[in-house]
Amino acid sequence: MPDDSFDAEGAGEQDDFVGATSTGTAALVAGRAGDFQLKKGSDLSGLVSQLDAALPKETLSDLMMVENTNRDAAWDDACGTKTIYDSDLAPYHRVCWKSDDATSTEWVPQAITGVSDAQEDEKWGASNSNPLAIGSYDAENPGRSDYASDGMNCLLPAADDACNEKGVRVSFFNTTSHEYRHVLLVWPYVNSKNHISFDALHASEGTCVSGAPVTKSCAAQNGIHAGGMAWYGNYLYVADTANGLRVFDMRQILDLNPDNDDAVNDPTPDGLESDVTDKKLIGRQSNVWYSFGYRYVMPQVASLKMTTAKNAGDTDKNQCYSTGRPKVSYVSLDRTGTDHMVIGEYCNLNGGGDSPGRVATYPMTALTAAVEGSAGTLANADAAYGLPATGTFNGEPLWHKIQGVMRYEGKWYFHRSNGYSTGRLLQATVQTVDGTDRLVAGSTVLKSAIGPEDLYLTHGRTTDLPPQLWSLSEHAPSDCSSCKREIYSYQMSDVIGGFGS
Repeated sequence: MPDDSFDAEGAGEQDDFVGATSTGTAALVAGRAGDFQLKKGSDLSGLVSQLDAALPKETLSDLMMVENTNRDAAWDDACGTKTIYDSDLAPYHRVCWKSDDATSTEWVPQAITGVSDAQEDEKWGASNSNPLAIGSYDAENPGRSDYASDGMNCLLPAADDACNEKGVRVSFFNTTSHEYRHVLLVWPYVNSKNHISFDALHASEGTCVSGAPVTKSCAAQNGIHAGGMAWYGNYLYVADTANGLRVFDMRQILDLNPDNDDAVNDPTPDGLESDVTDKKLIGRQSNVWYSFGYRYVMPQVASLKMTTAKNAGDTDKNQCYSTGRPKVSYVSLDRTGTDHMVIGEYCNLNGGGDSPGRVATYPMTALTAAVEGSAGTLANADAAYGLPATGTFNGEPLWHKIQGVMRYEGKWYFHRSNGYSTGRLLQATVQTVDGTDRLVAGSTVLKSAIGPEDLYLTHGRTTDLPPQLWSLSEHAPSDCSSCKREIYSYQMSDVIGGFGS
């Protein structure tokens, strides 16, 4: 059974970087686009329609209004002393979480996307919110390696809020008001009483129902990592490492507290009521709707699953192979030509495997057609490449532990993690070598911020701001005395200039 719950994707590495070398086109690896074929999973549209009829709905534009955002972010100088950046790249914008989100060990940020991915004109709705969207996964739950490490009795989920696997949430930032709101991602299903309900996202959809005793063997309690996201049109694509992509619809944000008064349960269109004060329950239970205390939930509308069989040596422990089913660790959108999604693998060669990772591109027309098509509709990658097997940091491979990718005007940029020390930004180009197109590493390596993750590009088409390459840090200060969890951007001109072109 697929399970990426122990895939820490870079957590806890030691700083052993001193210098880097690149050996040009040596040891280049070809990719196989056929390994990246995606197929639409079971049709969830009927279930989502039932949820839509049962619960009130909110638009993202309304959610971004000041009266509905409920958390303040610090921006730029208000973030205080810079503690996670290196001199190679100065941040252009800095966004800092509210204090409890900045230090949370439960919710770990991984993915970033925004309105520049969503629409060519970079506008969404009537509001001037220019939203960013940040995806975080629940790192403290009974299915992960820290199971009951704090002495909690997680065999009974109701015993403690943190015992519940909450899966993934998306934080929508209004970049004009500097406020944000969390939205919980959920999976729709029909419960044992034949009622429509929803549960948090799990690695295996629907295997364990909410409220059942939780054990280590309950595989559905192992949450997905959500290492990357891309928002395109109405759809939000979320990386599901072991399987492919989960898909959500921005038109299907459900509101469990329309009057914005937590103390009063609100009536719902199906004749029931909703409760946002109980943080230990989710879905429809005893004729009341719960959501782990979140006002807003967004149900999954589709899944796109890899069709390729796993490589025989793949144990889901950050091992990667040059053939077989790829992992989907990070996601981005390239709008500098024909719109494409780019996906790639996080791999740790220290743990085995024969590949530092692979990347592939998909025409967005193919992905949209699969999402909107019937179950079994295919979406094929139109290109795939192996990451270069060149360069070292003190004897360790340079081109592994990649956490994010961006293709911009024909060049490829990669975020390489470095534990609790400064990460690296790498560049590569596609060149024809021995008759085959391959990714060739550039000779320059730039120091980036501590804990680097997913990448996202704002083009500045409707603002006076320059194009910016955005990312985020995953580490909370409690993990690392020199860390500070932030969202940040670099001017793309600085990035290009840093690489010499």
